[in-house]
Amino acid sequence: MTQQEWIERDFYADLGVPSTASAEDIKRAYRKLARQLHPDANPHDQAAGERFKAVSEAHAALSDPATRAEYDRTRQLYRSGAFRRAGTRSGAGGGGPAGGMGGFDLSDLFGGESSSFTSGEAGFGDVFGDLFRRSGTRTTASRPRRGSDVEAQTRLPFRQAVTGVVLPLQVSGPTVCTSCHGSGARPGTQPRRCPSCGGAGTLTRNQGGFGFSESCDDCRGTGVIVDSPCTDCQGTGVGHRTRTINVRIPPGVTDGQRIRLPAHGEPGLRGAPSGDLYVTVGVDPDPVFGRDGDDLTVTVPVGFAELALGTTISVPTLDGRVSVKIPAGTPSGRTFRLQGRGVPLRGRAPGDLRVTVQVAVPAGLNQRAIDALRAYEKAEKAAGFDPRTTWPGRR
Repeated sequence: MTQQEWIERDFYADLGVPSTASAEDIKRAYRKLARQLHPDANPHDQAAGERFKAVSEAHAALSDPATRAEYDRTRQLYRSGAFRRAGTRSGAGGGGPAGGMGGFDLSDLFGGESSSFTSGEAGFGDVFGDLFRRSGTRTTASRPRRGSDVEAQTRLPFRQAVTGVVLPLQVSGPTVCTSCHGSGARPGTQPRRCPSCGGAGTLTRNQGGFGFSESCDDCRGTGVIVDSPCTDCQGTGVGHRTRTINVRIPPGVTDGQRIRLPAHGEPGLRGAPSGDLYVTVGVDPDPVFGRDGDDLTVTVPVGFAELALGTTISVPTLDGRVSVKIPAGTPSGRTFRLQGRGVPLRGRAPGDLRVTVQVAVPAGLNQRAIDALRAYEKAEKAAGFDPRTTWPGRR
C-alpha cells in the first residue's frame, strides 16, 4: 500500500463503523468481521480473503490511538484540498508553481499548530514515516509486531461447565516454525543485517522538498537477509499446523462466555509476543438441573398425599444426593433453598440449590383408588375445605 493509498483509504468504512466510533466499537466490529472473513472459514473465497486483509489493515490503523488521531487529521486535510493547494503554491520568488511541492511552509497546512510540520527534507517525510510505522503497513515489516488474536469455539455438557474441566482443544493456524524457532534461517545459521538499509528495513529518498520512506528491496522490509532459508517454512519463520491446547475451563462458566488464553494466538513477527486465544464456550442444557445466576434449580415431582401429610424426599446434587424434609401442608410449587449446593465459584462462596416441589397428577387410577378419592372428597367438604376460598376469581 502506497502512502497516497493509505491516506485515501476509508478505514472506518472497511470496518462498517462511523468515524465517531469508540475504541470498543472498533474492536467489536473487527472481531465480528474477522470471524466471518477468516481464510480458515472461507478456504476457497478469494474475495473474502481480500476483505479480511482490508479489515485487518483498518483495525491496525484505528486500534492505536496515536495512529488514529494522525490519520483523522491527515484525512481531514486531504479532503479539504490542503495538500493540492500547497502543491501549486507559488515559490519564494513568486514566479509561478513551486514545482515538486517545494518553496512553502508545511506548517501552513496545519494552521501553524505544530512546529514539527516544516518544509525541507525532514518534516513531512518524518510525519508520514511515523504514521506508516504505527499503521501496520509495509514499513512495519522490519519491526517486531504482536501476533493476531485467534478465535475458537467449543461446547460443554452442563455439569462440566458448572464444575470446571480441562479440555483438549485443537486449533489450526499459523504458529512459530519449530525448526528455525521463528528466525527464518536454516537451523545452525543466523540471518545477517541488511547492508543496504543497515537493518532499518526502509530507505529514504528525496523528491522535491520532501523525504519519503520506502521499503528496502534487498531485505523486503525485514531489515535482515537470510542466506540459507529454513526449508520447513521457506524463510518466513512461521509454520501452519494443527496443535492441541489444554484449555482450563473455570467452574461456573456460562453459555456464550469467552475465555482468554494469553500468548496462544498467532505468533508475532521477529520475536514479538504471540497474540491471544479467545475460546467461546457453549453450554448444553441438562435434563435435571437448571441455572439461575449462581444458583442451581431442580423441580421434584411429588404426590398430593406427600404434601398434605408431609414426607422426606431424596434430591439430586452435583456430587450425589441429599434428603429434604417436606412439612405437612406444603403447597405445590413451594421452593426450598439448600445453601452451598449450587454453582461452585472460584474465590467466593458457591451458590444455592433451589428445590421446587410440584404435584404430579396420575393419568389413570384403579377402582380402589377412585373410591378412596371419592371418600376423601366428601370428608373434605364436610370439614369445610374449599381450595378456591381465597381465589380472586371466585364469585
